[in-house]
Amino acid sequence: MHTHDDSRTVAASTRRRVIAGGAALAIGALAAGAGSRESAPTKITEPESTGTEGLLTYLHQEIDIDAAPARIYEILLDSGQFAAFTGAPAEIDRQVGGTVTMFGGRIVGRNIELVSGLRIVQAWRPADWEAGLFSLVRFVLRDRGARSTVVLDHTGFPEGSFRHLNAGWYSHYWDPLKKFVA
Repeated sequence: MHTHDDSRTVAASTRRRVIAGGAALAIGALAAGAGSRESAPTKITEPESTGTEGLLTYLHQEIDIDAAPARIYEILLDSGQFAAFTGAPAEIDRQVGGTVTMFGGRIVGRNIELVSGLRIVQAWRPADWEAGLFSLVRFVLRDRGARSTVVLDHTGFPEGSFRHLNAGWYSHYWDPLKKFVA
């Protein structure tokens, strides 16, 4: 038997999925063409998320990094520094609307909003996702003196992708970035 609280939880979850999905579709229209010249996408081999986790289409992470926000901002938007900390080729156009190709073409997208030293918002997708499907990646950089807190909100990705993406942010971004700035 479902309680009123269960119904509100399901309704809130459904609203979040609809909002995130709508945002991803709107941003997909803006980002159309990002990665359209890419070769055949690399298939992700990690298992799909299941159960409640499998329904999630958003994730939130807060990571402390021993570098000032301005430095993190520069690293995330500079092709050479991005490639150096990830160990994979990157081409990043630092303008709003500019294309982003990371990890040797495995991730493609466009810059949606750039606020120097404070915020980066990108329409983002793995090359093996269905054409035209983009998620929204938002980095907010909070100054903590000699260090920063990076607040990541990644929304609008397909159901079943949470486990892979949640772990991937740590293994492909946060852990290598912490080593790079040390």
